[in-house]
Amino acid sequence: KLCEGILNILEKDTKTSCQVACLEALRILSRDKKVLVPVTTKRNMQILMRLAKLDTVEDPLERVSEFPVIVEALKCLCNIIFNSAVAQKLSLELNLAAMLCNLLEKCKDQQFVDDIKCFDLRLLFLLSLLHTDIRSQLRQELQGVQVLTQALESSLSVRWTEEYKAAEDRDRPPLSLQETDCAIEALKALFNVTLDSWNVHSETESHQFRYMAAILRHCLLTTGPTEDKTEELH
Repeated sequence: KLCEGILNILEKDTKTSCQVACLEALRILSRDKKVLVPVTTKRNMQILMRLAKLDTVEDPLERVSEFPVIVEALKCLCNIIFNSAVAQKLSLELNLAAMLCNLLEKCKDQQFVDDIKCFDLRLLFLLSLLHTDIRSQLRQELQGVQVLTQALESSLSVRWTEEYKAAEDRDRPPLSLQETDCAIEALKALFNVTLDSWNVHSETESHQFRYMAAILRHCLLTTGPTEDKTEELH
């Protein structure tokens, strides 16, 4: 009942501070699988997707004041999808993976979106881990390898000297914590999406995998903000 009450409030146009507080409460409650059973419905998933700006294909990410709401809604979706098989099935029906890829595109060349990008990538990782049909959809329909590779390239701030050779800068400072977390989530999602792609059939795929290999090499030469984070990244 508490979760339903929170979602009823979130369905209305309320203040940003109220939305964030409600989403934080829902995120904590959504760790309990028993609590999720009555609230994992198409309507409730769509409420969270709307708050995460996943239902607006064209609208850019312009209002920085809304970013905390987007991040908290993505965190809630991560918990719900991880803990609910029903939510995993609804994700395919609601075309969630395509919307997440679109949101990643909107994050390009934007400031203050690292947290949005990180939890978008975490959600793509969870979907590709828990639902084989979504993994196939990402690979075949949504150019998931390209989208995720570009997200990884952006997180690592790769500079190119040749087509498949990244610049090596030994004096470069370590990645920030946010950059490292984004790179780690992109790597995890990439692993899932490329898991069954040992057999490369086309010239486009060959280029994509050579491009990805060059970024992975660069990743191994990159350090994170701490020794533990560097180990996790590698």
